[in-house]
Amino acid sequence: MKVKDDFNDTEKSKNIHIESSSIIEEIPRNEANCSIRSNNDLFKKIASALFYGSASMMIMFSNKIVLTKYNFASFQALAIGQISISIFLLELFGKFGLIKLSKFDTRTATNMFPLSIFYFGNIYFGLGGTKLINLPMFTVLRRFSILMTMYGEILLLKIKKPISIQLSVYMMIFGTIIAALNDISFNLVGYIYTMINNIFTAGNGILTKKKIDNKKLNEYDLMYYNSLLSLLPMVILSIITNEYEKINSYDRWFDSSFLFFFFLSCLMGLILNYSWMLCTKYNSPLTTAVIGCLKNILVTYFGMFIGGDYRFSNLNFIGLTIR
Repeated sequence: MKVKDDFNDTEKSKNIHIESSSIIEEIPRNEANCSIRSNNDLFKKIASALFYGSASMMIMFSNKIVLTKYNFASFQALAIGQISISIFLLELFGKFGLIKLSKFDTRTATNMFPLSIFYFGNIYFGLGGTKLINLPMFTVLRRFSILMTMYGEILLLKIKKPISIQLSVYMMIFGTIIAALNDISFNLVGYIYTMINNIFTAGNGILTKKKIDNKKLNEYDLMYYNSLLSLLPMVILSIITNEYEKINSYDRWFDSSFLFFFFLSCLMGLILNYSWMLCTKYNSPLTTAVIGCLKNILVTYFGMFIGGDYRFSNLNFIGLTIR
């Protein structure tokens, strides 16, 4: 009996030793997996930020060239082009299985309606502001979207921001005010459009982040419903404001260089939205807004030579440079 008990004790100790050895071996494996996931998440954050910054810069230049250099009269028509191309390509890619796109659902469309309002306003007032004021001042005024997004995250998403980040944002706003005080080419309507654009940008970013975090819809679904729900209001608004006459009387429809930039701008609308969705998904709305501001460093200085509507002054240039 004693021999049997000793045997059982020996077997138990062996099992305990084997289990402890397995746990010890598992620890480095888990640490390695965590490290790989962490590196993968970091790569997604950086890659999506670079993608968004590049796409945002390209569409800003293409929009400005179409609306100012070629003096295209209707920014609403350009918005309709961007939205229409987005709907067409998303449905095409979904049909051929290149992306996962959910079928249209009335209940989902109803739930998406508040977000689509911010999406609509972001496009409409963004293109309007781009047309009416020079690129350096447009990009500088867009800094207010960072301030609004920061407060939106604090109040709605309950995300606390360190004092160092808040001070950086306030410094940007200070530079914006200095630049605006001595803007020789000041356009009140353009300023109003851009500030309204900032409100819609902040709201669009925060609501999109909440939708993505719910994981009920992917980024393609969000883009599709936003575009679909924005198209009809944009068309109706264009009819009310008699945009057809502006489009019909435009005399460069057969200019190949204009058509190139027009369709480039339409295509970049889809690419920008996709990159923006990814950046917001893997980062935060505030990070996405800051990336937009950082890319504006290049846009600000290149924009002085694109469009031909920037008027230099020392104080304005100092305000543009403060970041």
